[in-house]
Amino acid sequence: MRHEQEFIDGLYARVDGLRGETETSVADALAQGDKPMQARLERDILVAERSGLLAALNAVDGSLCFGRIDLTDGTEHHIGRIGLRRDDAERTPVLIDWRADVARPFYLATGHTPMGLRRRRHIATEGRTVTSLHDEILDLGDATRTGYEDPTGDAVLLSALNSARTGRMGDIVRTIQAEQDRIIRAPHRGVLVVEGGPGTGKTAVALHRAAYLLYEHRELLARRAVLIVGPNPAFLGYIGEVLPSLGETGVLLATVGELFPGVRATAADTPEAAAVKGRAAMADVLAAVVRDRQALPDPVVAIEHDREVLMLDDGLVGVARERTRAAGLPHNAAREHFEGHILNALTELYAERVGTDPYDGSSLLDASDITQIRDELAENPDVRSAIDRLWPRLTPRRLLADFLAEPDGHLSPEDADAVRRPVTRAWTVADVPLLDEAAELLGEDERTARARAERERETQVAYAQGVLDVSYASRTFEFDDKEDSDPESSEVLSAHDIIDAERFAERHEEADHRSAAERAAADRTWAFGHIIVDEAQELSPMAWRLLMRRSPTRSMTLVGDPAQTAEAAGVGSWSGILAPYVEDRWEHTRLAVNYRTPAEIMDLAASVVRAEQPDFAPPSSVRSTGSRPWVRHAAGDLPGAVAGAVAELTPAEGRLAVIAPRELHRSLAARLDGVTAGAEPDLTHTVVLLDPRQAKGLEFDSVLVVEPGAYGTSDLYVALTRATQRLGILHTGTLPPGLAAAA
Repeated sequence: MRHEQEFIDGLYARVDGLRGETETSVADALAQGDKPMQARLERDILVAERSGLLAALNAVDGSLCFGRIDLTDGTEHHIGRIGLRRDDAERTPVLIDWRADVARPFYLATGHTPMGLRRRRHIATEGRTVTSLHDEILDLGDATRTGYEDPTGDAVLLSALNSARTGRMGDIVRTIQAEQDRIIRAPHRGVLVVEGGPGTGKTAVALHRAAYLLYEHRELLARRAVLIVGPNPAFLGYIGEVLPSLGETGVLLATVGELFPGVRATAADTPEAAAVKGRAAMADVLAAVVRDRQALPDPVVAIEHDREVLMLDDGLVGVARERTRAAGLPHNAAREHFEGHILNALTELYAERVGTDPYDGSSLLDASDITQIRDELAENPDVRSAIDRLWPRLTPRRLLADFLAEPDGHLSPEDADAVRRPVTRAWTVADVPLLDEAAELLGEDERTARARAERERETQVAYAQGVLDVSYASRTFEFDDKEDSDPESSEVLSAHDIIDAERFAERHEEADHRSAAERAAADRTWAFGHIIVDEAQELSPMAWRLLMRRSPTRSMTLVGDPAQTAEAAGVGSWSGILAPYVEDRWEHTRLAVNYRTPAEIMDLAASVVRAEQPDFAPPSSVRSTGSRPWVRHAAGDLPGAVAGAVAELTPAEGRLAVIAPRELHRSLAARLDGVTAGAEPDLTHTVVLLDPRQAKGLEFDSVLVVEPGAYGTSDLYVALTRATQRLGILHTGTLPPGLAAAA
């Protein structure tokens, strides 16, 4: 114990020293002030790199070192959350990053396959103090074994599983099991599907896989970023501290509802509306909506130009429209082509009117005359108005809002009624993939983008000129104010003498030094280096179209459990998700061990699913608590019964979740002191109120499930498997068949 404490003290001294050096280097770099362009660029890169290092050092301050491996050749390695080296000429490693190959035996070695290890030591700490050691002797012929050895090898794992929950997911870096390690370190290519039932640690495995990939492919993924997609905001808050605790701070965490820049989904769809919006056929529906906005005249459009009236009929416009569509460009990008075809048609009409010899029918106009006529027509307000009506500039938000307000003609009457809503309504999660699809169909008018960039440039130059004008005026005033000005002083150069406004604006353009994750969050077209999707079975086909556009290399890790599919739009099968994009070129692996849910609770949850699927095989639990779940009928005052059950189940330390239908939340919250509820509940509170969908991916010490008969089988299965210690069930109506039989 004393030896390990001295080692830990040395590690933290090294970390504190690095932190101080990093803070100083950042402060010094920022204090350098104005420098030439190259020097400023180097300064900004240094600040970004050192700030990232500082964030990592601050994030791993707790439980920095958690293990040690002693090899049979006498070599020792301490294992930790990040790698550290001594400040010597050889840069000698003093702490091995858990992701390094040399650390892998810490997770995989067994007495049967020791992988060259004599001893594996687990080091438990509180803050910077060593509290206990657990040794496993893997070389069974070693005569130096001490009293710290753990004959079962499970003490550290069981201690972690039985510890009180905090409302935030903790990392599993100290207790990664062999089946989990193989997935975490799987080769970085293609699509990997990780299937696992409740409590198998699939979310933790996915997060540690993200950390591992960032370690192994730092240069690529630091540039392209890693995206982690979760099912809801509460879940993202729950997992938000895992990657920082592993030294990784440059990952983008988002729900599908946050993947269209500038839009945050705050409204909710009915299950019927979400199912309609999520269908793959909606891509064709939106394409048809866009085509309908590429109109024909009804019956003609009259253009007055230089005392002549030119008629655009559906024949001329139809030819222009088909030629434009044949180019295969998005709607807004194709507008310039449509405009060109219309101008050509109008120019030809006008030239025939005014430039034809009345005697022999020959043209009186040369090429320059034709060009001038075309340019004049391009400036004609009637022409501009006609093009705006026939091929309007469209935005994704306006297009989708108008469609959802009047969906008739593109959907069946039943589906149209399901999705219909006012134009002013807030966006839902199911709307976001449709917005993304609309953005793909519309594209951007390059001329509009160029004009916007030019306006911004002109604004910058005008500002720079204003600065130079002030500089000149200040200098003139300074010399005029001096009674005996030195003639030589007039030869001193100022900024306006050596630089013009355009170059001055260029020198003060701000480079974009945001992290890759920050830039990706603001860029709809960003291609991520790797994407991890949790609860992947819940995503709709339209959501998968969005994600596949974000991953052109198809480098993805998908995590989920088809048995827990609850969303009406969810695909629910891996082949259904992936076949349209990678056919059968994906790998599948399964986690079969339940670490979270005690056997008593898992048996009850499995009986609910077996009522519908007799051959259902749940993951096997590694532990039993001896506390059986209870089922009670609440007669009369349900909120009162819930309040009593909460008082009974609330742990002395840890967290309790009350999982109830959303329509009961208001009445229940009124009887539960300090309870939190809503779209983004605070999971760090002792008692939290959720519906089954919000509970996906979360875990609590105790759980109270209210009115289980109101849930579908998948939702009930999720609700029953959130507890690590105790489970209670309250009902007023009839119990579902599987639960009734078990009770």
